[in-house]
Amino acid sequence: MNTAVTSDRAQDPPAQRADDAANAAVAIDGAAHDRRWVALYVLCVGMLMIVLDVTVVNVALPSIQDDLGFSTASLAWVVNAYLIAFGGLLLLAGRRRIFLAGVGLFTLASLACGLADSQSLLIAARFVQGIGGAMTSAVILGMIVTMFPEPREQAKAIGVYAFVASAGGSAGLLAGGVITQSIDWHWIFFVNIPIGIATAVFAKRLLAHDAGIGFGEGADVPGAVLVTAALMLGVYTIVKPAAQDGWGAGRTLALGGVSLALLLGFLAREATARNPLVPLRIFRARNVAAANAIQVLSVAGMFGVFFLGALYLRRVLGYDALQIGLAFLPVTLTMGTLSIRYSERLVTRFGARNMLVPGLVLIALALVLFAQAPVHGSYLAHVLPSMLLLGIGAGVCFPALMNVAMSGVSPRDAGLASGLVNTTAQVGGALGLAVLATLSTSRSAHLLAHGSSTAEALTRGYHLAFWIAAALTAAAIAIVPTVLGASRSEPVA
Repeated sequence: MNTAVTSDRAQDPPAQRADDAANAAVAIDGAAHDRRWVALYVLCVGMLMIVLDVTVVNVALPSIQDDLGFSTASLAWVVNAYLIAFGGLLLLAGRRRIFLAGVGLFTLASLACGLADSQSLLIAARFVQGIGGAMTSAVILGMIVTMFPEPREQAKAIGVYAFVASAGGSAGLLAGGVITQSIDWHWIFFVNIPIGIATAVFAKRLLAHDAGIGFGEGADVPGAVLVTAALMLGVYTIVKPAAQDGWGAGRTLALGGVSLALLLGFLAREATARNPLVPLRIFRARNVAAANAIQVLSVAGMFGVFFLGALYLRRVLGYDALQIGLAFLPVTLTMGTLSIRYSERLVTRFGARNMLVPGLVLIALALVLFAQAPVHGSYLAHVLPSMLLLGIGAGVCFPALMNVAMSGVSPRDAGLASGLVNTTAQVGGALGLAVLATLSTSRSAHLLAHGSSTAEALTRGYHLAFWIAAALTAAAIAIVPTVLGASRSEPVA
């Protein structure tokens, strides 16, 4: 039978055989095309796991504080241990192997977080979780660009990625509230385990192996260790010695000096390393340097709002975990809607540089309004307006900020510039949260010692943090003129 078929096909005219070969090639291309999109969805699920974890933890913070006995300042470590590890290792490049290792590490660390029954265990597990999150998310965009080189498909694929990241923030707020309220805060970490296992299994089957720069192939691991250690010690100095002994105390100054020395060691390493984590030439571009400074200042304020805002809703207004998640939902919904549907049009119409100031002004206004929220405040009058303004401001500002950070960067540094903006977001969040939580706690403790009620002392402590956050955003606005070019209406590519 097979011989007959082969013989018959051999008698086909050449044109027919050419058509058959072309059809077979189209079928193969179609299968490869479908495989790429399935692989994209697997990568997006990995990113969804990271985004979900960040938001569900914010909602569960008051419950974690009650269960494990954290003070407000030490509770910041639950967030900062993750942010510092994430930010310090985010620029280590890699591909499929690093993605799989990151998913595995993140999943195991999630299990450890869920099983944690003490402050130290939870903070340590969160640090490891941040390492896994950095390894996972650092390579996703690079893999998407590699899989989809054609511009139109690439834009569509990145749009899917952006939608998943944005929707994950909203889903995380709801999931964190529901899980914490109906089961226990430990389960916000356990839900990562099946997602991580499924992601690893499908990624191993669907993602093509490509080399990239990995841990054993020239990546600047010493640089990552130096900057991570500098950040860890710096945050510890703010949260512990500075809070307990004062900012001018000997222990505070000594530890701060060691942290600064580690940071200078990191800069020296980057200036001499063969394959530096952050080539210092990137900062010669005025837009890159200014955009990252704006990112540090603005994100420092916003992280304080989510952290201390959740505590205000729980400790002062008496919200439960689900109500806290719902209270913050307008921020992510508004920000996601603007980022996906309207930000590109606004940037195209008015230019990325010209969208920075309106967005930052709205963020600052949101912080100022939140600093007015009273002890017996209502959600509609004192919380919702701030949430909406914060979402609109972030949805307008941060896509424009990414455009500014990427403008004028050479093609070889495009990936570095993108990763650097993400890294400074984590660093700004960690340092800002440490400062705001420490100052808020000190203010509340001072008021309690002088006879104020607990609710009044907590509220005024949160107010101080929100005012400082607004001042940081105002400082970011002051930097914007340094990235304004001669043409104020030309969009950034």
